[in-house]
Amino acid sequence: MSEVRVRFAPSPTGKLHIGGARTAIYNWAFARAMGGKFILRIEDTDPERSTQENIDLIIRAMRWLGLDWDEGPEIGGAYGPYLQTKRFDTYKVALEKMKENGSTYPCFCTSEELAQRREAVQKGADPEPDPCRCLAHDEAQARIDAGESHVWRLKVPQDRGIITVHDAIHGDSEFDAALQDDMVLVRSDGSPTYNFAVVCDDVNMKMTHIIRGDDHLSNTPRQVLVYEALGYPTPVFAHLPMICGPDGKKLSKRHGAASVEEYRDMGYLSDALFNYLALLGWAPDGETTIFSRDEMASKFTLERVSKNPSALDYDKLEWLNNQYVQSMGAVAFVDAIKGDLIDAGYCADDADVEAKRDLLEAAYPLVCERVKLMVDAVPMIAYLLADEVELDEKSVQKVLQKEGKGAKTAILEAAAALENCEWKVETIEAALRGLLEKLDAKPRLVFQPIRVAVCGNMVSPPLFESIELLDRSVVLKRLAKAAEVALD
Repeated sequence: MSEVRVRFAPSPTGKLHIGGARTAIYNWAFARAMGGKFILRIEDTDPERSTQENIDLIIRAMRWLGLDWDEGPEIGGAYGPYLQTKRFDTYKVALEKMKENGSTYPCFCTSEELAQRREAVQKGADPEPDPCRCLAHDEAQARIDAGESHVWRLKVPQDRGIITVHDAIHGDSEFDAALQDDMVLVRSDGSPTYNFAVVCDDVNMKMTHIIRGDDHLSNTPRQVLVYEALGYPTPVFAHLPMICGPDGKKLSKRHGAASVEEYRDMGYLSDALFNYLALLGWAPDGETTIFSRDEMASKFTLERVSKNPSALDYDKLEWLNNQYVQSMGAVAFVDAIKGDLIDAGYCADDADVEAKRDLLEAAYPLVCERVKLMVDAVPMIAYLLADEVELDEKSVQKVLQKEGKGAKTAILEAAAALENCEWKVETIEAALRGLLEKLDAKPRLVFQPIRVAVCGNMVSPPLFESIELLDRSVVLKRLAKAAEVALD
């Protein structure tokens, strides 16, 4: 087999959808596994919706996911340009070839005439062949020379019979050529239609495999006919099963985030999202759940891609994201939340983050098991960075102001115990645990008020380790302030 060449060819009409991202990941992994080339091609022939801004969004999302391409925008390559709007000359060459071999014809039918024929068929009439299909060459050329508006259609061979699409995932699918209409290849304004342009591009860029969503399966027999009309062999097709929402229905906005950048903004790590999307239809074996890009690239095969749709499972995605948080390490953790720290006002700038890095890295082991989404990280460690903590109203009512629970006494006794003890976690813990016997109270009734006073709420990282990271004066000040509102 010649060198494997695959492509991801998004239309820049919006952000990179997670379904498209999964397709890009599988193409990338297949190319890497086979020692081939992964090409990024932008199909920007929709003039109203295709924008440079959307192209930039797609490229940025792919870079964030850790996908690199061997040819394409920002890189170039031997088979460019890699934007369809820059390739119109190649479509003209292909059309001329089809004119010469008689596999295309000009159609002068107006939209009104086409609508009348469709309406007649809908009412039960037998489909009529396009009257332009049999026009004599001289007559057709004369009408073209006269400036009459026309499109160019594919002349589907009447004796073609069954079109068999060989698919590496789904197996063979058969389509009756007699049911394929003479589709438009080139519009009256000279622009190519999708099914014509994509075949021309894939031929000229020497694609060996077409890995894409199974929503394109219905386009494939038409494209096979174009390959045949141009005299080129068809590539290997592999149509990926769709991604469904948690309810098993087609993924839509009602299911929540749809684009890669939305997931990034929700707090998912790129490694985790890459890993999760890779699992939506493929697995390296029956057991492995967590794997790196390199591991996927070394093990990916089309044979292990499922034929069945996959459903999003947000609980599993959050669990997977947390696994990556736990394994990322303190340095990467601080780097990841740097922007959020600045945006929240806890750090003035990058230099301020670096000045507080030791404290921030020390907080990592306290919170890494609790952070499911990275957006939760800064609120979780805010008590370490704020001059004063804002006491959570619900925690105040439930813990500090429950009469008969001894919250005020616990806070005052804690302040006394911490005033002179050695400031390390072991002695801090010993001092506070000593209050259990002194006050003859359960741990919850002693430690919960202290936690609310020091951290601001009932749910926070480990108490004794958190206290150690704060200055003694800060802890005593917070205890004193909480004592003012606490009740016994």
